[in-house]
Amino acid sequence: MRIRRVIPLAAGFVLALLCVRLGVWQLHRAAEKTALQARFDAAGLPLAVDRAGDVAPWQRVGLRGTWMNARTVYLDNRVRDQVAGFDVLTPLLLDHGKGIVIVDRGWIAGGADRRQLPVVPAPDGEVVITGLGMEPAHGFSLGESKDEPRVWQRIDPARAAQEIGQPVARVYVRQESAAGDGLVRDWPRPDFGIDTHRGYAFQWFAFATVLVGLTAWFGWKTVRKSLFRTGSIGSSRQT
Repeated sequence: MRIRRVIPLAAGFVLALLCVRLGVWQLHRAAEKTALQARFDAAGLPLAVDRAGDVAPWQRVGLRGTWMNARTVYLDNRVRDQVAGFDVLTPLLLDHGKGIVIVDRGWIAGGADRRQLPVVPAPDGEVVITGLGMEPAHGFSLGESKDEPRVWQRIDPARAAQEIGQPVARVYVRQESAAGDGLVRDWPRPDFGIDTHRGYAFQWFAFATVLVGLTAWFGWKTVRKSLFRTGSIGSSRQT
């Protein structure tokens, strides 16, 4: 019987500790996102980068190389001002064979027929671009189209490396420099989700508080019932 009474108490406190740990983890994530936002806000003049592996997230970089036009793909389900379209992704082969970086060159509206992809060739020869290093988003995405392999649902450097047959930087670059190709590059400010993490932390701490309160209440009831059974409370009142 004692074990049966202790188990709910122990479970309540263990769950409360788990909620506290999850709340602390969310605060840690909020701190990481705050640091990323500070890094984004502090990004100033582009840093010239020679090797693809040196491109870092939230760093403005300058790249020199040659477009791999034959490897251009289209990022689907990009909507601007309620108009559906694509982001145009073209790999850039850096000078002297120092790696390949996927570049999101900008947005273009799609036509009435989704099977007809817009043609936006990149200029031939050596180019110099500037842009912001970005980490590809992970998570749920729609299935890839088997009919049109050039249409992607998410940026996937590993897939690009497999198709090209050469290593591709895991960080892609969102082009900011003008190119006269008609693509839209008024990129929205990224949402780092700092307030979301703080909100989750508050919820976990609230759950922990409720669990501690309920566990303490249950413990008090258990102790009180035990005292009544042993006659401690009744005898003290008679006295």
